[in-house]
Amino acid sequence: MKTWKRFIVICIALFICAPTAHATIVPYDSYSYDYWENVVFTPAPYVPGDSISGVALGIGPFSSPQGLAVGPDGLVYIADTGNHRIVVLRNDLTGVVRVIDSFQNGDREDRFHSPNGVAVSNSNQLYVADTENMRIVVLEAGEPVELVKIISDPQSEMLDAGFVFKPLKLAVDYADRVYAIARGMFQGIMVFVPEGDFTGFFGTIAVQITPWEILWRAISTREERSRQQLFIPTEFTGIDVDPDGFIYASNIDPQATQAVRRLNPKGEDVIRTGENENLGGDLWNIYSDSPYSGPSYIIDVTYQGKGIYSLLDSRRGRIFTYDHEGNLLYVFGGLGAQAGAFRQPVAIAALDDRLIALDANRNELITFQPTRYGALINEAIGLRYDGDEALAVEKWQEVLLLNENLEIANVGIGKAYLTSGDNVNAMKYLALGKNRTYYSIAFKRHRNELLRSNMPYALTGVTLLAGAWFAVSKIQKRGKTNTEGGLMGD
Repeated sequence: MKTWKRFIVICIALFICAPTAHATIVPYDSYSYDYWENVVFTPAPYVPGDSISGVALGIGPFSSPQGLAVGPDGLVYIADTGNHRIVVLRNDLTGVVRVIDSFQNGDREDRFHSPNGVAVSNSNQLYVADTENMRIVVLEAGEPVELVKIISDPQSEMLDAGFVFKPLKLAVDYADRVYAIARGMFQGIMVFVPEGDFTGFFGTIAVQITPWEILWRAISTREERSRQQLFIPTEFTGIDVDPDGFIYASNIDPQATQAVRRLNPKGEDVIRTGENENLGGDLWNIYSDSPYSGPSYIIDVTYQGKGIYSLLDSRRGRIFTYDHEGNLLYVFGGLGAQAGAFRQPVAIAALDDRLIALDANRNELITFQPTRYGALINEAIGLRYDGDEALAVEKWQEVLLLNENLEIANVGIGKAYLTSGDNVNAMKYLALGKNRTYYSIAFKRHRNELLRSNMPYALTGVTLLAGAWFAVSKIQKRGKTNTEGGLMGD
């Protein structure tokens, strides 16, 4: 009997200590980088949820889907490129609301041809980058589907002669301005006013040419110059817009230092780059001997809210998430044949607290659910973004229970203490987080506090010392005079 009891106790203990189901099915490593830019593995911030196919939805298989968007009502829009249609899913992703493969254009039925991108405005109008038809189609997103307008054949002196307009990715701001990434367009993001007229380029990225490259081109022959890399602006790959109208645009960056911009209404990049000044994905090429070596190839960006945004790396199938100050929060995802891994990621979007991504090779929509670890980080960042420092500290303390070495958590606590004026604790946590910038601020404030608080004592001490010195001098002088007078009398 005692043997059976012992066996039952052991089984219960093993069950309690066993890893959860999520921990056993995550097909990728999760990590971040420390101050020294070393890879530090972390608990998974997100785990794979469902992989949703067109077959499972009852509409036939997807065919190389390329575009993804979430409407203001939570409906999910997929540009099913190879099938020349737009698929609209319920916000719980359990069913199809409608499939849009045609619309009435005047007295004829019109159809899409390889649509690559989709966007939904605040007024719930659907914008489709109808790539091979060389146009943007604007529809009322509800039932019935009605054509609002078609944007095509932009005219401007800024466009090269013979330019063929093939839009790929779209975003629409609160004023219904349309921002389009077009194939072969390196001058920047194309901007269209609500009426559909092209007004110019937005956020052009100038290529930095080194003095050596300038000298080399000056002394090169025409044939040699023709073989050299053209100094053309960097190409944009993905686009999203936040509620305030700031445009987040991902781009190709061979130097792997900045693969995303945050563009204000003037088209100026106002993004913050964080302590390590890097927004390029992976800091190091950790697979140098594999076919996936090289810098991250950021193919898309999504704004999650509260200043948090995520980048999708198609080269290694990873998702990088940053806060509004440009600090890397976590990295997860990977390539592979397992469920929840990518083969060819092409688009990403935020749906409530989840992240969803399209895989053009698997022909699936893959969902990622936040773990407690990931949710706490997001909550802490959101609280600080809203100015609730006290509650943010509580969340960061919970994060440290799950990952005691997470520098961003220590920095978050340190910043909260700094804001509240507790410079001593701010210095403690900022040192643990190895944040030199904010530690210097806390140190200077603490030094000034010490000077202010001890100034009366210092002044009193100086006064007493000066008085004592003056008294001693007087006594010494008087003694010297008396001594000299006595000698003369003798």
